[in-house]
Amino acid sequence: MSLTIRPVAPEDRADWSRLWDDYLAFYGLTRGPDVHDATWARILDSQEQMFSLLAEKDGRTIGLANYLLHRSFWDIEPRCYLNDLYVDPDVRGTGAGRALIEALHAHVRDLGAVSTYWLTAEDNDPARRLYDTLADRTPFVHYRKV
Repeated sequence: MSLTIRPVAPEDRADWSRLWDDYLAFYGLTRGPDVHDATWARILDSQEQMFSLLAEKDGRTIGLANYLLHRSFWDIEPRCYLNDLYVDPDVRGTGAGRALIEALHAHVRDLGAVSTYWLTAEDNDPARRLYDTLADRTPFVHYRKV
């Protein structure tokens, strides 16, 4: 069967939460119900610039992409940050990750975004192999202060 990429709908909460929890667990993270609830509400709120796409194959939800638009000092148009990309391990390599990125990039281009960018772990070799075919790797080092 074919792969389908589509925006989340209110009835997708359980599938979205399962995939997001799996993504967080991949990086050794968890988020409580309050963060799940707030994030889900923002995704569904048309006034927010936060979005989520789901990938479906053979009637099963297999992947997600969470992304947001934001302003920049360097451009008039917004930029897109791909916050989370996850595909179930048993279907990786089937094109779902690529399709999610291409669909979200097309969506934000339609919204006027000048670019899409994202981060990944240095040792996430399977993801990096895909990303190297889709975008240019930048020379920047990521810092975070909590």
